[in-house]
Amino acid sequence: MFKNKFILLLAAVCLFGTSVFSQKTIQNVDGRNHISLNGEWNYIIDPYQMGYLDYRLEPFDESKTGKGGFYDNITNPKKNEKVEYDFSKGPTLSVPGDWNSQDLRLQFYEGTLWYKKDFIVNVKDHNRYFIHFGAVNYESNVYLNGKKIGSHKGGFTPFQFEVTNKLEEGNNFIVVMVDNTRKKDEIPTINTDWWNYGGITRNVTLIETPKTFINDYKIQLAKNENKIIEGFIQLDGATINENITLAIPELKIKKAFTPDENGMVAFTIPVKKLSYWSPDNPKLYEVEISTENDVVTDKIGFRTIETVGKDILLNNKPVFLKGISIHDENPLIKGRLRSEADMRMMLTWAKELGCNYVRLAHYTHDETMLRLADEMGLMVWAEVPVYWTISWENAETYKNAENQLEVGIQRDKNRASIIIWSVGNETPVTEPRNVFMGNLVDKVRALDNTRLVSAALEVERDGYMVTVDDPLGEKLDLASFNQYGGWYWGAPKELPKYTFDIKFDKPVIISEVGGGALGGFHADDDTIWSEEYQETLFVNQIKMLEKIDGFRGMTPWILVDFRSPRRQNPVFQDFWNRKGLISNNGKKKKAFFVLKSYYDTK
Repeated sequence: MFKNKFILLLAAVCLFGTSVFSQKTIQNVDGRNHISLNGEWNYIIDPYQMGYLDYRLEPFDESKTGKGGFYDNITNPKKNEKVEYDFSKGPTLSVPGDWNSQDLRLQFYEGTLWYKKDFIVNVKDHNRYFIHFGAVNYESNVYLNGKKIGSHKGGFTPFQFEVTNKLEEGNNFIVVMVDNTRKKDEIPTINTDWWNYGGITRNVTLIETPKTFINDYKIQLAKNENKIIEGFIQLDGATINENITLAIPELKIKKAFTPDENGMVAFTIPVKKLSYWSPDNPKLYEVEISTENDVVTDKIGFRTIETVGKDILLNNKPVFLKGISIHDENPLIKGRLRSEADMRMMLTWAKELGCNYVRLAHYTHDETMLRLADEMGLMVWAEVPVYWTISWENAETYKNAENQLEVGIQRDKNRASIIIWSVGNETPVTEPRNVFMGNLVDKVRALDNTRLVSAALEVERDGYMVTVDDPLGEKLDLASFNQYGGWYWGAPKELPKYTFDIKFDKPVIISEVGGGALGGFHADDDTIWSEEYQETLFVNQIKMLEKIDGFRGMTPWILVDFRSPRRQNPVFQDFWNRKGLISNNGKKKKAFFVLKSYYDTK
């Protein structure tokens, strides 16, 4: 009954729906001709949305004139003209970057803020132009030279707008209205356990392409085939019949194709010998795609991933996933990860821990993070923020979740490091939830059949028995779940007494496990918040987990301490989640070395 109702609602949204979700974005943005719009942007705080709504709460940009909003960017008003803002005399924020960590007035701010950037461009008549945002949290309206070019929802996924006929020769300005207000029907919903960083948190780029260009491509091994490269190349433009050449010089591959009437080429290429990507051998091949007027290069690895019984096979060999969870946050410099250096630091710490695998929680991370994982040899669990309690029966909420999932898969489909697409975390079991999550699993499999699909499932406890029987597990490739023995239930020294009843004949992955410790606080191992307590917890967790039949990996929570408004204890937390194995000043806690010692033996 519910499922039929859900499908009808979803169909209605698709038919009459909103334009605020992402359009398909250009593959490999950094590999294109582009101008960076990063740097200092002027900003205005606007908690009442005075720059967007008139006193009747009607949007200025939907009025007959389209005038009246901050996006008009009036800088030299006439002497009889009343203007209640001035970007040019306002403060600035660094882009990419969140606003919470750059201005103390904005540390806890949730609401609307306006950004403005001036830039110069030499417009070429024979080219096309796109403004691309790596991520803006959460909802944004984008204006170019005073005209609205589009809107977007979703705090962690890329989006773009074509501005070919909207740019001016020479001076231009862009204004972005950003609202990070948490709302019940959004993805994520109101209640999370991470900081709600607002702002333009990832790169802003003006991309320049030929009139017809290479818009998208997928080049990977076929499902469970280690001698066949397959994929597609998609052209966009007026002359989509241009011949396409695909070259992988090291493999002596050079193939020419003629696209179909939609500009699409699908291909299957047998290969005799490959050096397969793995954590021990993160081999990436130079790949070049070209037409008469366009060339795109990439670095792509080739590997297979599958499950057989209770084993995970990487390139047909069993692998144990020695992992850690990571948030998109720098503990040393407040706020979101802003640069490749920030991201490399985090992944280097994971490698020091002995990891071959990371869980990028709980949302789509920056594309650079995935490219670094490719380069450094770290397998990846990639996730969307379907987190805790979502509006399961709201069709537009589902569309939002599905869109974020699809955009992440579309962007990162060529990254060999990603072995698992996750559809969510700790979602309570109900029939509406099962339908919602089950549909997301089906969507993943329709988009990408070469990777595993998972989620952090629910568990039940009765005495010393932990049962995993979440019905969503039937649709997944892994029996993956979070469990916090020794922290939210049980005592660390009692953990070896617990046993697990897992109802699925699948590899078992512990997607979260851990407990908090204030770095530098030392006491006996029964004293909560001490490094010794956390150390004892990990020692006994490992003893407990080693008894699980089919135990094939874990991503303990979490690599480093991170900020959270939920964590308010003024002595031990002070708005930090202290479950990190590394403290907020970069010091490794005692539990770090427990886990490292264990991983060194696996």
